[in-house]
Parts: sequence; C-alpha cells; structure tokens
Amino acid sequence: MKKLASILIQVAFALILLIGACANPVKNKLKGSWRSKDGAVKLNITEKDFIMDDGEAIAEDYFVKDDTIFTSFQGNKPYTGFVIKKVDEHYLKLIGPDSVAMEYGR
Repeated sequence: MKKLASILIQVAFALILLIGACANPVKNKLKGSWRSKDGAVKLNITEKDFIMDDGEAIAEDYFVKDDTIFTSFQGNKPYTGFVIKKVDEHYLKLIGPDSVAMEYGR
C-alpha cells in the first residue's frame, strides 16, 4: 500500500512538471531572431527581452498573455500590446499597437 501511494505521488509530480513545461508553447515559438519581410526591421525575442531594431535597438521587458505580447521599457506602464495573429517555426505575424500588421521570417 505504501509503494502504491509513493508511485501515485511521483506520477502526480511528473504530470505537474510536464504541464508546466508545456504551458506556453507560443512563447517558446516566439524566441529567436526575426527579420521583417522587407528586411528593414530586426526583431529579437529572448527569454527576458523583446528587442525591435528599426534603427535604434531598445530592449524591453515582455510577457505573453493569451495571444498578446505586452512590452514595457524598464518596467514602465502602460504596456504596449502586440497581437499575435500567427506564429510557427519560420513565420510570425503581429498586429502592432497602431493596428499595423507586421510580418517576420527567420
């Protein structure tokens, strides 16, 4: 009986860890270097920073909630929101705060 309880506890912890690791697949697909279709803008998304380089690279903190990326410069509010329309391994389409669509490729 003690072995069964121990096994069930271990399986429960393994499931919790697995669910936590797969909790935000969108954020995992976002990470990396992106370039706009016209090549004018570079976008680099790391674990902590959202860096859009269109002449002046500024690193901003960010978090992802549902289908929106919220950025802020050094924790200042209000947040700037970018809606994720599509993301996969090679393509990213964002709608910026001014409702302009931006397309990026790797």
